[in-house]
Amino acid sequence: MEYIPILMLILSFVGLLAIGTPIAWSIAISALLTILVSIPALPAFTTISQRIGVGLDSFALLAIPLFILSGELMNKGGIAHRLIAFAKTLVGSLPGGLALINVIGAMLMGAIAGSALASASAMGSILGPQMEKEGYSKGFGAAINITSATTGLIIPPSNILIVYSLASGGVSIAALFLAGYIPGILTGLLLMVVASLWAKKKGFKLGKRSSLKEVIKTFVEALPSLFLLILVIGGIVAGIFTATEASAIAVLYTLLLGFWYKEISMDNLPRVLLVSSCTTAIVMLLIGASMSMSWALSYENIPQEISSVLLGISDNSIVILLVINLLLLVVGVFMDITPAVLIFTPIFLPVVTKLGMDPVHFGIVMVLNLCIGLCTPPVGSVLFVGVGVAKTSIQNVIKPLMPLFLVMLAALFLITYFPQLSLWLPRIFGL
Repeated sequence: MEYIPILMLILSFVGLLAIGTPIAWSIAISALLTILVSIPALPAFTTISQRIGVGLDSFALLAIPLFILSGELMNKGGIAHRLIAFAKTLVGSLPGGLALINVIGAMLMGAIAGSALASASAMGSILGPQMEKEGYSKGFGAAINITSATTGLIIPPSNILIVYSLASGGVSIAALFLAGYIPGILTGLLLMVVASLWAKKKGFKLGKRSSLKEVIKTFVEALPSLFLLILVIGGIVAGIFTATEASAIAVLYTLLLGFWYKEISMDNLPRVLLVSSCTTAIVMLLIGASMSMSWALSYENIPQEISSVLLGISDNSIVILLVINLLLLVVGVFMDITPAVLIFTPIFLPVVTKLGMDPVHFGIVMVLNLCIGLCTPPVGSVLFVGVGVAKTSIQNVIKPLMPLFLVMLAALFLITYFPQLSLWLPRIFGL
């Protein structure tokens, strides 16, 4: 009898996805069917509806629509062009210069906008034609753009780290933001190594070396955009304002910056607000539905059952972490990152804390793991954006993606088994 709720959950969720039901509705309906095993219909419907509403009643969640809006303002406000110009002066003369520019640009864009989709769209549309002109294949250009865009979900500010904080019961957002820097930069550097080796093998021509004057000029032009990093993260870490207040400041700053750059006007501002509102609605529906499923899992004691099974496999933390990573890699292939974090954090976090793993460290491991899923079919949102912007096909992207996947897995392994990579910065700041 105790396995009936688990079977109902798995079968209903997979079945709904298989017939093309949107993922938010699949999550909510499968949560409803799961608790119908144990309680009557009317209380079940009432409870699921209530949990969706209660799940969204959080001050911390206010940061998500505001960071989404600031990211859209950055995407339309000319910030990407200036970041790319700065990155070009740094690495444009190295083997695979344009690919390296894509990675650095994506890391900087992610560190400012916190959106993998915005980064993939901006970098792909600006650098894609240039890379093709220099002889890079569309498949390789799209592959490096897709994988590098995910670093924006690890390097703060990151909406998904805020979601993890909510799902984990209140892990410090400031600590998570600081913990993301080294893993995000490490992942980006490994991607740059592969891109450089690939370019050298293919014999792509080298770009022109920039003078110190050009480096300084592009840095000064990008400085107002880069200052947002200090403003947002510095303010949060110093305790001047919360992550939610920081998101509001980010919106105001990027709006003023867009007007100053003359890339945003009163004419295109309504379009920016509309796109941000649509994205926010999708994310919030996913969060509400996922919170209802988290409640259903807790009510049916499913996390405790899974925890017992996992701890029954082995008492070796290395083995358990390997199993959890493998499970999350599979989950990431079939589920978007936001519902995956909300649903699986309450399941796996108690297991890893019993093994002595820091919740901040686990949050970074989980997010990096699920970032890999964003680059894989059938639901990899960043994959589809990157392929669409490059005007190519998934088949052309798969081969150049494989070595990039391998280094992302290598980064995941290093970050999983060397916790100081995540925890060093938070501990320096006493978080």
